[in-house]
Amino acid sequence: MEVKFTVSIPNIPELHQVEAEYKAKEAYVMTLLQHSDISSGKAAELLDIDRWQLSDLMDSYGISPFSSQSKEELENEITQARRVAITCSFQ
Repeated sequence: MEVKFTVSIPNIPELHQVEAEYKAKEAYVMTLLQHSDISSGKAAELLDIDRWQLSDLMDSYGISPFSSQSKEELENEITQARRVAITCSFQ
């Protein structure tokens, strides 16, 4: 995937240009993630960050990590996690 656009603004410090380009990439990737076009793992890979950093970034963009799950699916995961926790505590 390649996204290109040209903005002609003279005399921008290189550091500012690099930051602006990264922020544009970040916004693009986060929009794809928000619409479930890519996975969180792919988003982290594209932005070269770990999942903890991605979680913080998702929060700053208002993206819920559970948005693609129904309430029932989330409740099932919680129930399963509780079963595993109970099983582990008996070992």
